Amino acid sequence: MEKRLDLRLILQAAYDHTLSPDEALAQICAESVLPVGSVACLDLSRKARCGIPEVILAEGKEPTHLRSIVERYVTSAGRCIISRLDPETAVSLMEWARSEDISSGWSDEGRVLVLAKGTPAPKTGGVVGIITAGTSDIRVAEEARIIAEEMGCEVRRAYDVGVAGIHRLFPVIREMEGCHAFVVAAGREGTLPSVVAGLVDRPVIGVPVSTGYGYMGAGQAALASMLQSCSVLTVVNIDAGFVAGASAAMIANLVAGS
Repeated sequence: MEKRLDLRLILQAAYDHTLSPDEALAQICAESVLPVGSVACLDLSRKARCGIPEVILAEGKEPTHLRSIVERYVTSAGRCIISRLDPETAVSLMEWARSEDISSGWSDEGRVLVLAKGTPAPKTGGVVGIITAGTSDIRVAEEARIIAEEMGCEVRRAYDVGVAGIHRLFPVIREMEGCHAFVVAAGREGTLPSVVAGLVDRPVIGVPVSTGYGYMGAGQAALASMLQSCSVLTVVNIDAGFVAGASAAMIANLVAGS
């Protein structure tokens, strides 16, 4: 039997009695956690367990630590998502990936890099709509888009359709009919998610964005406004595009699979 097995294959092998329960448990434990020296313990089974792939946060990590983590993860898991990555480090990682025949996809706006061996993430049938109030909110929306696509969803986007020109929003809502969940990102006063939540019959996740200035700038006013929404709105932390995208994708995948 191959050393590395998908969790389903391990469980099937135990069911078929080709692995004993103790052997199956040992295999799952051995394959679930991958140490990287003394700096990280990578969670290889997160996607199988939770439906959300592990994402490596680049922000705050020493470059040598990040490089070790990324190289170990992608060679073991076959696919690696790195968020909040600076362009210079992204170029370095893409050069390494090219030398190892690993494909790469870089979003300069979202600051997210995807490294992959083999086939892309399979489509689930889930559909997520992502809307921003302004162009300055796109960086957060792109983070949400990438994680939703990595979780198998189709993503429909509409950017810069905020309440200062509310007429721009109505065609977008019509075009996004059929989406299972929405992510709406807005900075400044953060009005747009509440408006969208009052127009659609699907879950809406509001993302406050750290745009805006002066009193309660940097996303604070947007967060406070969304938390006080009178329409039914789920709110994540300031600039939490990953959390919003993953949450919307989980909802969409549940609906698509029902």
